[in-house]
Amino acid sequence: MLVYTRSRSMTIIICRGSQVLLPDSDSLQPATIIIEGDSGKIVEVHRRLLSDELLPSHVQLIDAGPNVILPGLVDAHVHLNEPGRTDWEGFYTGTKAAASGGVTTVVDMPLNSIPPTVSVGNLSVKRASAHGQCFTDVAFWGGVIPGNQSHLKALVEAGVKGFKCFLIESGVDEFPCVDEEDLNEAMSSLQNEPTTLLFHAELDNTPPSKNEESDPTSYSTFLHSRPDAFEINAISLITRLQTKYPNLPCHIVHLSSSKALPLIRDAKAAGLKLSVETCFHYLCLSAENIPRGQTIAKCCPPIREARNRELLWDALKDGTIDFVVSDHSPCTTELKKIDEGDVMGAWGGISTLGLGLSLLWTEGSQRGISLAQIIDWTSVKTAKHAGLSERKGKLQTGYDADLVIWDPDAEFAVTQESLNFKNKVSPYVGLKLRGRVEKTFIRGSIVYDRISGFDGLNPSGELLLI
Repeated sequence: MLVYTRSRSMTIIICRGSQVLLPDSDSLQPATIIIEGDSGKIVEVHRRLLSDELLPSHVQLIDAGPNVILPGLVDAHVHLNEPGRTDWEGFYTGTKAAASGGVTTVVDMPLNSIPPTVSVGNLSVKRASAHGQCFTDVAFWGGVIPGNQSHLKALVEAGVKGFKCFLIESGVDEFPCVDEEDLNEAMSSLQNEPTTLLFHAELDNTPPSKNEESDPTSYSTFLHSRPDAFEINAISLITRLQTKYPNLPCHIVHLSSSKALPLIRDAKAAGLKLSVETCFHYLCLSAENIPRGQTIAKCCPPIREARNRELLWDALKDGTIDFVVSDHSPCTTELKKIDEGDVMGAWGGISTLGLGLSLLWTEGSQRGISLAQIIDWTSVKTAKHAGLSERKGKLQTGYDADLVIWDPDAEFAVTQESLNFKNKVSPYVGLKLRGRVEKTFIRGSIVYDRISGFDGLNPSGELLLI
């Protein structure tokens, strides 16, 4: 009997493979996924490999062969910077890079674009800039800065997925940090809205300490300038405020310090609505291996020691840390001060789009991590965090047919030429990684092919504001 025998006038796309990661399964299994071409939705999932004679005639067939079929990744922390700083990154180049790494949805941060996404008018400017340029779907975070509290509810209604704020200077003048008074106003306004408040959780209220290392080219100088205490201070403030506004979910972006984990565990045990992310670079790099003058590894908060990295892995495995994102935070090559080796003066941000899945698989498989765990951290939970869990993150009936053809055994060297983001500067250049994206599809349509790249492909991503 033929599968999917509804209206034969509809376009039908069949995706099948012998190794498919389906929801609520830790193991790969044969499966055939039926996609309605007009809507791009998954309409049936058969947990077996259907032969050609069981398929409708005149269908588009995607056969993964021996490769793995995964749900597309949802990267919930990306800086695309357009408009205003498009020379740093833009929707066109940033989403191309994302698609090349199996990311099918990105959630754009409210900075470092000009204007920042702190009002509905500014959101409209950003949407207009993104229109027709995106190879992935794009959702948007709003921002909380001093004095914009009256704009927050309107931004929720306009479709932003939540709000980000800084407890320390952000690095750009148009997105200043907030203090406790600002937070009380913002949290009071948002506490009964269907939204989340995200925190860059570094707070410098510690007494100044003598820093014996003052060489600006030394990574240890930078590391000492952003101590673990900054993250502990910030998370202490956040959890204290949460007891006052218990209905408002709060989220810690890019956790780097394992010393803050006891605070997080206590908050979760107390029932506070707190979630936490970390980043690929905190799980894959260590301070001991960053040589003098390597400015491309600078980010805020900083990459810490190898022992700290292992404790972050442990916290990810036990659920204290909820998921992993890129925090793709690019800039122009000049701002990285590579020639000067000035770590203290360089822009703090790491470019990662396109590499995250391979990075986690390379490092995670050495620690007994399964592919199912990685997808849970980079797709299932990130989709839920961004309010997209009813359409993204799973190969399931009713969901968008966002999927990735993945070769888990392929090895490749990261080169500048292989990077698809605008400014090809990354600490991962020269590394040998395991696991490679062969093809990426959004709603059943191909948006990246490793062999041909983006030749003949046009941006087909949507802006997600509902």
